[in-house]
Amino acid sequence: MRILGIDPGYAIVGFGVVSYHGADFTPLEYGAITTEAGTRFAARLTAIYDDLDFLLKRFQPDCIAIERLYFTSNQKTVIDVAQARGVIVLCAEQHQIPMYEYTPLQVKQAVVGYGKAEKRQVMDMTRRILKLAQIPKPDDAADALALAICPGQCAAAEQLLSRIHKAGDTIGYIVYMEN
Repeated sequence: MRILGIDPGYAIVGFGVVSYHGADFTPLEYGAITTEAGTRFAARLTAIYDDLDFLLKRFQPDCIAIERLYFTSNQKTVIDVAQARGVIVLCAEQHQIPMYEYTPLQVKQAVVGYGKAEKRQVMDMTRRILKLAQIPKPDDAADALALAICPGQCAAAEQLLSRIHKAGDTIGYIVYMEN
């Protein structure tokens, strides 16, 4: 399975493409789509769309993992990020690629195993899972790679639950769900 992780923004859109097979993740490419400050906002959205369209055609992912937008204190920023995210969702929909949304808490849980992990812990575990020599830069790309790991981790958990259920091991199921 090929997964594209996206950390949405309007100045920087982090992306990370991974291949997931069995329990192994292999990074294929990562980086950032950037737009220049001072450029008309509509032109920035167009650039995000065009670059993402290129990535989708190039890598043909089976699914996309994107960070669910959450509100902080700056209303202008959240509205602009929401518009950029809308362009990303539109592009994915036009390519008919399933999209999965994850909160920062869910990403931390999937990558580190602890929903209150520090950002540095998530970045280091992402590096370890992908067997990279160093933490990817920019941070937006590292975040996108962490997002790309989520569907694979969820698929692995579903497979484990299915095996436990078929074996009739309800105690294992309960213990697994409590972690």
